[in-house]
Amino acid sequence: MHIHFLDPYREGSSPLHRLDARVKFILTLAFILTVALLPVGVWPVYVLLFSLSLSVEILSELGLGYVYKRSALALPFVLAALPLIFTLPGRSLWTTSLFGWTLSISQAGVERFASIGLKSWLSVQMAIVMTASTPFPELLVAMRALRIPRLLVAIFGLMWRYLFVFADETLRLIRARAARSGRAEQADLKTGGSLAWRARVAGGMAGNLFLRAFDRSDRIYMAMLARGYDGEVRSMPMRPIQPVGWFVLGTGLLLLVSLLGLALLLTV
Repeated sequence: MHIHFLDPYREGSSPLHRLDARVKFILTLAFILTVALLPVGVWPVYVLLFSLSLSVEILSELGLGYVYKRSALALPFVLAALPLIFTLPGRSLWTTSLFGWTLSISQAGVERFASIGLKSWLSVQMAIVMTASTPFPELLVAMRALRIPRLLVAIFGLMWRYLFVFADETLRLIRARAARSGRAEQADLKTGGSLAWRARVAGGMAGNLFLRAFDRSDRIYMAMLARGYDGEVRSMPMRPIQPVGWFVLGTGLLLLVSLLGLALLLTV
């Protein structure tokens, strides 16, 4: 059993893979910031941003299915904004009565909910493209090169590395349980105890997993300190950004600023 599925990076030779990690990081943050600052209901600008993200995804050669499948995982979190449909005042689109409560769906609420959903979806897509086309160590080096606080970058790096430690301990527990569990040869014969018993076993495994992962992370950290770790991962200096990178960075920032200005003009 392997845990490579935790790493979103996919090797490739596309122009986006070859682009400097600092340029990709800055443009991704600028794209997410632009999407967050867009007013509600500027649908033409949303379409243009979707076209921009679609072009980037095609250029990355990651596959639209791969990006859309992963970005769909973030959509359930948008349901937290669902009450806006019923709480924002505005022209009523539909009204019903439920258990003595009157629920009214307003046009302003629907526009706000749809805008939040589209913003989240577009932002997650660009983040997926960045992480899938850039190795995580390069992202950490790019963060430090852009003067992001050292402590914050160290937290990101340790969180990423300990995620694999946690997954490895989980796989060890699963293998141990499978090695100690019986399996009936008859298809109609049920093995194991009741649902409460299974829940108790699962709870015990979860507690054991936490203790084992905590102990192993402590041993890893002590080994890092013994090898001179001082809160920052050393790496070779990054090469200067090439002219092509500067061109892509300037063009991308100018395009995003233009789209944001267009959105503000449409709301006037």
